[in-house]
Amino acid sequence: MRRLSTLFLLALIFAVGCSKDDLADDPDATELYYYKSAQDSLKASNYAGAIQKLQMLESRFPFGRYAEQSQLEIIYAYYKSAQPEAAKSAADRFIRLHPVHPNVDYAYYLKGMIAFEQDKNFLANIIPMDPSTRDPGAARESFRDFSELIRLFPNSEYAPDAQGKMKYLRNLLAESEIRVAEYYIERGAYIAAANRGRYVFENFQGSVAVPDALAIMVQAYDLLEMKELADKTLRVLVANYPEHESLDKNGNFRQTGNNKNIRSRNWLRTITLGLFG
Repeated sequence: MRRLSTLFLLALIFAVGCSKDDLADDPDATELYYYKSAQDSLKASNYAGAIQKLQMLESRFPFGRYAEQSQLEIIYAYYKSAQPEAAKSAADRFIRLHPVHPNVDYAYYLKGMIAFEQDKNFLANIIPMDPSTRDPGAARESFRDFSELIRLFPNSEYAPDAQGKMKYLRNLLAESEIRVAEYYIERGAYIAAANRGRYVFENFQGSVAVPDALAIMVQAYDLLEMKELADKTLRVLVANYPEHESLDKNGNFRQTGNNKNIRSRNWLRTITLGLFG
């Protein structure tokens, strides 16, 4: 008898729980209910449930009090539920429909974060592998989105974090270019290597890869027997980075093995913005 009572109680609790969840399909449910229910789902990290409720809120109350806010919050729900394409689409839609919304900077910030999270595998660029098989497109996209946020909303509360992530991304992008340049050196494509080095030097000033870019240029020009350019670049390297591993104690450029400049790459230096490694 006691067992039957327990089973009945559990069934009753389950029925109550189901009826509460089924309120999402109640045609008489208010806009406020949907919004509060979606908030509860977000707080509980139930992002699938939050997405469903936010979608229902917008479809049933497209011009309601919470419609715009639901469009903004569904970006975050998609982002947290690992649906980057849906999140980017929702962010673009919000920016297009509400360009002067007081929280539109948050949509720009989330766009940058979506690409930033997609780019986590980009760290594979700085371990030994053929760099031509890697595509740093997500890193570039994230950098571009954060740049847009800072350009349009320099005083946004999200700007400081965006700036920090941009510095991180600059280092990764620059290191990727150096990896490609080294690959070209190995394949004997010295002009392409020199061009990559120059690109980093001209476009990534302040990144930890700049001295490596100069070293690549010196090496490539030397292998091309372009002595004047090699000497000019070497002077810049010695003057600004006299401790670089490509230089000996007298400031001479070191060639080892098959005319390759073997430098010790440290991924820790890159991801800590040059503070370690």
